[in-house]
Amino acid sequence: MADPYPAYARLRDRGAVHRVSTPFGGDAYLITRYAEARAALNDPRLSKHPKNAPAFLREAGLITGDAGPLGVNMLSSDPPDHTRLRRVIGGAFTARRVLALRPRIQRIADDLLAALPEDEEADLIEGFAFPLPITVISEMLGVPVSDRDRFRTWSRALITTSSAPELRRRREAGAAALTGYLSGLVAERRKHMDMELASEAQPDLISALILAADRQGELDEAELLGMLMLLLVAGHETTVNLIGNGTLALLRAPEVLGALVADPGLVPAAVEELLRYDGPVERATLRTAVEDVDVDGVTVPAGSLVVVALACADRDPARFDRPDELDLGRRDNQHLAFGYGLHFCLGAPLARLEGTIAFTSLLGRFPGIRLARPPEQLRWCEQSAMMILRGLEALPVILRADPPAPAGTAGRPRTGPTA
Repeated sequence: MADPYPAYARLRDRGAVHRVSTPFGGDAYLITRYAEARAALNDPRLSKHPKNAPAFLREAGLITGDAGPLGVNMLSSDPPDHTRLRRVIGGAFTARRVLALRPRIQRIADDLLAALPEDEEADLIEGFAFPLPITVISEMLGVPVSDRDRFRTWSRALITTSSAPELRRRREAGAAALTGYLSGLVAERRKHMDMELASEAQPDLISALILAADRQGELDEAELLGMLMLLLVAGHETTVNLIGNGTLALLRAPEVLGALVADPGLVPAAVEELLRYDGPVERATLRTAVEDVDVDGVTVPAGSLVVVALACADRDPARFDRPDELDLGRRDNQHLAFGYGLHFCLGAPLARLEGTIAFTSLLGRFPGIRLARPPEQLRWCEQSAMMILRGLEALPVILRADPPAPAGTAGRPRTGPTA
């Protein structure tokens, strides 16, 4: 978990697809190379709908009826339902609307950083990487930011895909608690909405989704709640990991860190490279072959579970030059951190903006930031037996306002392979 990339490299060298065992009593096909991964992410023969999933996932409690842990939503659907659900929410995440959030996201980042202690140990996940995106998505949805600690508890439970009895109970309890909470919010919001005067320009996403369900008939109640669950969980978990993983990568690459401190204009390119180098999503959400699919000469039989290893594909030397180097000068950086094709992450513009603001603000205020403990002592989250997400439990750092020593090389800073 601390460094999966050498193992991924061995798999990738041996082939583009491997039959592997899962913790749930059944097998899956793991796709490891970039070209095949990209093709799989946009292959209509690989279904996201839970109804097509292998029976062992249902027996493990990961699927109930036609819903996964996050309910009925666009992430676990196929066209035409996916097309309809994505259209309903797509307008909230256009580049123009996301850009309008920049001043508010900047204020949140500044306030969080101002509250962190200088010259003593602080947990950057707890104090910055988590509260920044959860505050942003909470305000977009219209849910109380004061409940963010409860959201985190429920979210962590929901993304636990282990079939161990204790973790399964925790996941089911988290799903029930979050569903009940959101149902209450929706009911309360309905009381105060004037449906005759309502329009698509509602002040928050809950109101907009209620409008889509009640007035426009585009969502049923299960889809409404599932959409809210997906937005709340996916709207912050991935960005927490982007900030945490990215900061750790920079702290382990002083030359690259120094270049960013010296030239904040490099941060947007750095965000893209950090997404590729050690992104927040290690493996794509599960797919099921609805017919036989050929992957690099290997037949994936109909009914098989398919897992795309995004982290492995994004270090494929056949696609990226020196893939194990963190290179701010990398060109043509078409990584798969946000997926590809039909299910490309709708929140990518928001995640990119949050990442850019987070790193620019953090390094601008604390250019002398350093790790408080050796990297080998850091703990990685073990919440997912299928390891869909990849992130740190905590990131202890010392925040200092004095800048680090100048970067040793100009022009194209980079660092070598992971330890």
